Amino acid sequence: MPKLPVVSHKELIKFLEKYGYSVERQKGSHVRLKKLFPSGHHSITVPTHKEIARGTLSDILEKVSIYTQTSKSKLIEELSQL
Repeated sequence: MPKLPVVSHKELIKFLEKYGYSVERQKGSHVRLKKLFPSGHHSITVPTHKEIARGTLSDILEKVSIYTQTSKSKLIEELSQL
């Protein structure tokens, strides 16, 4: 699996918007994104940090890969190219 890139919250939100997620709301230092699926909706919370912690980024990408049925490796590669 490729190495996780260092990204800011703005870069991560822009990346997730390409996969159909949209900003639902912001409360304090967290932004909530949402995407509708035929079986329901999926929400992701992204902290507004200059650098997203690797564990947090890994968890977010893991959940996105499950819901979008895209491999985590592919998501990491695409995110690295931003």
